[in-house]
Amino acid sequence: MRTRYLLVPVLVLAGCSQNRINEPPILETGDRVATSDEVTEAARQDTDRTQREAMEQRDATAAAAMASCAPDICAAITRGEVVLGMTEAQVLAATRTGAGAWNTRDAGEASVMVPVARSSAPRDAAGELAMIQLRNGRVASYSYNEAQGVRVVSNPDDATTAGRASALAEMLLREGDDYVARGEFDMALNRYDRAQVLRPADVQLDYRIATVLDQQLRPLEALMRYQLFLHRLEIEKIQAVGEAYGHLASAIAHARERVIILERQTR
Repeated sequence: MRTRYLLVPVLVLAGCSQNRINEPPILETGDRVATSDEVTEAARQDTDRTQREAMEQRDATAAAAMASCAPDICAAITRGEVVLGMTEAQVLAATRTGAGAWNTRDAGEASVMVPVARSSAPRDAAGELAMIQLRNGRVASYSYNEAQGVRVVSNPDDATTAGRASALAEMLLREGDDYVARGEFDMALNRYDRAQVLRPADVQLDYRIATVLDQQLRPLEALMRYQLFLHRLEIEKIQAVGEAYGHLASAIAHARERVIILERQTR
């Protein structure tokens, strides 16, 4: 019975004993700690080596892409511009990137290339690329991140200067319409004016600008724009072109009505 009570302190002391782990020392006697200059130099060498290897890979990709390309595609690669009909390797060569810059998703005969990160999205000579779609191994369409939205190139005309201007004008129009819907008329006029620089022959822009000026209670400017809209439509020829102006019928009627009212107000 006495022995049983004596075992309790022994067990308590055993539970309180330390477990020692013998780890090797970080530094042995006589070892020298690397200076900050040495650490910086080692990091610089690693960075230089990584960049050199990446450049060698890009050069090898470009050489393979240029080996059998058509003259127009070879010229585009030299310019650093993505064009329709390129292979994936030629896209990499044109954008001066490696496969690591893209996430590629395959779906049978089609595949999609998107940047790994938006903050470091690949670019070509025309701008920052948002997505590239390939069909049967060739670029079928590609898109750019623009200030007003995403611009898509799906046919050769879209890639021309006129095509780019038209696409940008369309984006500005949509943005202007959105500002009108929110009652931000100054911002809407800004977008419509910029769109008209790119698309000067669009009579509907005259009407949009006229209605915004009208809502801002700027009668003289609105009157001039309504009159310009009607004049450019050449009202006397509307009957001859039939349905060509049919979609503008309500705009024409509204413009005529506002011209009469604004002329009375500004006399």
